[in-house]
Amino acid sequence: MTVRQFRPNARPTAWTWLVAPLAALGCGLAADAEPASSGPAAIVRVAKANKQAGAPGEKWVRILDDKKGRPLAMQTAIVRYVNADDVEQGKSAGDYQQYVDLVGAVHIGDLAYYRELNRRFKKYDAVLYELVAPEGTQVPRGRGTSSVHPLGALQNGMKSMLEVEHQLEQVDYTRENMIHADLSPAEFMQSMDKRDEGFAQMYFRMLGASMAQQSQQAAKGENAEVDLVAAFFAKDRPRQLKIAMAKQFEGMEQLMVGLNGPEGSTLITERNNRALDVLEKQRGEGVDRVAIFYGAGHLSEMNDQMAERFEMKPVSVEWLEAWDLRE
Repeated sequence: MTVRQFRPNARPTAWTWLVAPLAALGCGLAADAEPASSGPAAIVRVAKANKQAGAPGEKWVRILDDKKGRPLAMQTAIVRYVNADDVEQGKSAGDYQQYVDLVGAVHIGDLAYYRELNRRFKKYDAVLYELVAPEGTQVPRGRGTSSVHPLGALQNGMKSMLEVEHQLEQVDYTRENMIHADLSPAEFMQSMDKRDEGFAQMYFRMLGASMAQQSQQAAKGENAEVDLVAAFFAKDRPRQLKIAMAKQFEGMEQLMVGLNGPEGSTLITERNNRALDVLEKQRGEGVDRVAIFYGAGHLSEMNDQMAERFEMKPVSVEWLEAWDLRE
């Protein structure tokens, strides 16, 4: 049996293999240091919650369109949570003194996006970040991701094709308020063994999630593979590739639910649990202003845990531009 004998809708598209690892694992692998890249600064546009935003915690990546339906930007959400007992009707989110912000990350983005994140991170008492690395690992400023590892090669390849920057090169992890909140490689593998997980299982979960996503797109008259081919031959190839890929990121919540499975997973659930354990410790030590900076694919489940485990409610959503999609 050859690949050509399979039905097209019974296999993951190329975008599934790009979006799922970038959304779920992202920068979560230790790598050798690489020099930071440089590029022109762009204007970061921030949008308050509006008709396209949805309820806080409901969506973590969206495409912002103009009135004619033309894509303007791919944006990620920053949702603020406060203790349920402290919520006051009509009170501005900025007036709360104790809060936790879930900051959705995409691990390749515009230079201005990371500069804006660096500016915002200075204002928190603690920023909990993801990185599957041994405890005590230092992330030097400007460190990149090695292309020796397949995920690093994928990220670096996408960075070049889309003409964007890499998170590990641009985010400043050297500040004192940056706190590692993820599993070590040994803990990651131990969790996979305990859950009896393997890469074959991950493949079939990804396959099912991809088929569901393709069915929804087909119902809308969309075809990710056609978009991909057209983008590669477009005169403004980087922009068209960003638009095509952004459409897949926008449906990431459903893809991650399928990838996670009904019993959760090491990739999402266990790493989220570690981040929330660190959050609990920080709150126990009296830290008031906390951000959890994790891949956007993690945050739907983390949103549920903020209510169940911490009895916190979202009070605002703010959208930060990660990719400029304008002509």
